[in-house]
Amino acid sequence: MKQPPETDIRKTLGIGATRSRARRRRWIIGAGVALLLLIAAVTIWRMKADRNALTYITRPATRGDLVVTVTATGNLAATNEVMVGSELSGIIKTVEVDYNDPVEKGQPLARLDDIKFRAAVMKSRAALASARARLEEAGATRVETEKRLARYRKTRAMTGGKLPSVEELETAEAALARAVAAVGVARAAIDEADAQRVEDEANLARTIIYSPVNGIVLNRDVDPGQTVAASLQAPVLFTLAEDLRRMELQVDVDEADVGQVKEGQSAEFTVDAYPDLTFRAGITQLRFGAQDTDGVVTYTAIMNVDNPDLLLRPGMTATADITVERRTDALLVPNAALHFTPPQPKTSQRRGLMGAILPRPPHSRKPRAGSDETPDARQVWVLKDGRPVPVPVTVDATDGSLTAVTGGALNAGQALVVDAVGEAS
Repeated sequence: MKQPPETDIRKTLGIGATRSRARRRRWIIGAGVALLLLIAAVTIWRMKADRNALTYITRPATRGDLVVTVTATGNLAATNEVMVGSELSGIIKTVEVDYNDPVEKGQPLARLDDIKFRAAVMKSRAALASARARLEEAGATRVETEKRLARYRKTRAMTGGKLPSVEELETAEAALARAVAAVGVARAAIDEADAQRVEDEANLARTIIYSPVNGIVLNRDVDPGQTVAASLQAPVLFTLAEDLRRMELQVDVDEADVGQVKEGQSAEFTVDAYPDLTFRAGITQLRFGAQDTDGVVTYTAIMNVDNPDLLLRPGMTATADITVERRTDALLVPNAALHFTPPQPKTSQRRGLMGAILPRPPHSRKPRAGSDETPDARQVWVLKDGRPVPVPVTVDATDGSLTAVTGGALNAGQALVVDAVGEAS
């Protein structure tokens, strides 16, 4: 029996058609997967391109006043602060004033027990009277010896030199010399006694402690009954401020800022007691002497402060802003605009879809030959057709946030690039 051809058998069983349909199905599935991959790659590439697009942040140039200040801290003090003490040792008998009391020049502040000082005055006055009496006695003795010597000389002349004897005449002459010397000693004793009297009377007067100035009592360090010992130095009993309506502010200026600070400059300061108030001051002295505190070098500046309402008190801590420069109606640019540099474009990267999928090689930008770009070039960048364009400027004073500039084709209100977000392509 003749066998049917194999082709006829496959057709009869449908085997060839089944395989053809399977191949077509696999091809369709593969094409669909490839299409999906292509769509995903394009989507990723576009998202990455959008993400890498640069967005420039700008701030406008403005016109206005610029004030450059230097900040320093210090303490308030009375313009003339007087320490009042006692030259004498003794017991405080009374205290006439208290804290915050106004005082006038010559007003008694306290009194020492003066019994021993009064006794010393009485003793010195008695010694003076005694010395004066001894002077009168010495004077009478001198007159007596002068007359005796005169009689001796007259008798000797009348007797032809026979009487009195030479020895008696010489004794009378020596007695007169001693009498004259005794008068001199008595006079010196009077001067000495009088000097002691003056000293004792001055000490008696010092038992009353007077105010040397018109002012106010800042501090009182003595009470009645307290013993004052003035053996080596006068103890401080009272601290007086001459006039608290005129005070001074002593601030420490950092060595980095002292070159900008000068006498005659104005300042504004605040104190913790009145945080909402601002007080004015003027620099009257900038001392050359340096102060080194833990390696920090500062210089003391003295400022005059008006205090008509007596709000400020000695010892208050103040923070002062010293005006070192001022520019009126100046063109001002943000400091960030002066420091901005456009991102460098990556020119050697692979482009297109494959470049988006595959990683890019690292790239470094080198300055072009003959370029006038320098690290210290002062310029700002403005946007022109969406791209930053440099504008050269000359910088002037700065307050740390804004800088006054001159020159260039820059106008107030013009947008300046201060930052860029994204990645340059």
